[in-house]
Amino acid sequence: MGPKLKLMLSLSALLCAAISPAQTAGKPAAYVYVSTPAASAGRNEVHAWTASGNGKLTPIPGTPFQENVTSMAVNGKFLFGATLPGNGLNSYRIESNGGLQYAVTNNITRYNNTDCASAGSVFTDKTGTTVYNMEYRGDGCANNTYRSFKEEGATGGLENLGNSGGNSWLYQPASFLGNNVWAYSASCLGKMYCWIFGFKRSSSGRLTEIPISAPVPPPPNGEFFCPSNAAADGANHVAIAMQAVKQQNFSPVGALRLAVYTAQSNGNLTTTSTTSNMPEANVGSVSDLEMQPGGKLLAVAGSGGLEIFHVNGASPATHMTGLLTSDSIDQCFWDKTGHLYAISAKSGKLFVFTVTATGAQAAPGSPYAVTHAEYLAVLSK
Repeated sequence: MGPKLKLMLSLSALLCAAISPAQTAGKPAAYVYVSTPAASAGRNEVHAWTASGNGKLTPIPGTPFQENVTSMAVNGKFLFGATLPGNGLNSYRIESNGGLQYAVTNNITRYNNTDCASAGSVFTDKTGTTVYNMEYRGDGCANNTYRSFKEEGATGGLENLGNSGGNSWLYQPASFLGNNVWAYSASCLGKMYCWIFGFKRSSSGRLTEIPISAPVPPPPNGEFFCPSNAAADGANHVAIAMQAVKQQNFSPVGALRLAVYTAQSNGNLTTTSTTSNMPEANVGSVSDLEMQPGGKLLAVAGSGGLEIFHVNGASPATHMTGLLTSDSIDQCFWDKTGHLYAISAKSGKLFVFTVTATGAQAAPGSPYAVTHAEYLAVLSK
């Protein structure tokens, strides 16, 4: 072996030794945040992980962060969290390693003359430039509403844009179409009171409820369908959970079904869904619908577990998987690299699934123990 070849092999060995597996693995797939009650009574905290390319989670230095928040949303720069006891929205800078740094508290009660508002679910539009809060007993202490805020840049401050109008049946966050103009929500209260809501986003970002036509599929005799939990794809389709209910005693009948709607340019929804072509989701009482960023897959969560369905445009959704778990699932989220995250307060678990064209399987290390998980937020990288 010549001197030149020996030198090249030595340099190669040094180079290989200097590169760790973490460096070769590339950037993380996502940062994952879960709010839980802290050990000290009356407070919450945020647990945070880095998700690698294969979905394995690694705790972020400093976790759990002593941030007293419940529902959360992220936009790449900040994590926004509804505070306990529910009178504000905190902004936290997301550091380069996924850690959280407190920025500012935005007091939402100052926008109500009667100080009746209580912060609920937090979500953003498609771009993350507008933050929305599900405000319980909003202006006038009478009805729920979405409060719209413009994210003000480097400070994390939120500029109030106004509310969406009051509605006593509104209680779920809204889901945006690909055009980022129309958003939809649905409510089924006590298996008795139900509605499908349409909202229009103005150029400022403010959401306003707009009366829309959204016919519910015809039910079997003696029953009605109670719609809840809407999820929009990246085009103009919306999946809505439908539970058949007996008219006589308002008790649920059979498994949850999935209807698919097509949005028109004026926000109205049309559907070809029927009792016979809506697929059943065997997840018990529905808690969450989450559309994959590509709009081709839908995660359905409920008291009886978690399933994934193919979304086929205006055509009926179809099964992709059976139950991925039978544990009660409260909330789920996708990242952009094919991972599905789900929390279960009842079982104290955080699940991570890797989803491909051929199916889904638990990621390495999943499920993770998380006591009394309340809310989940995922920032794709």
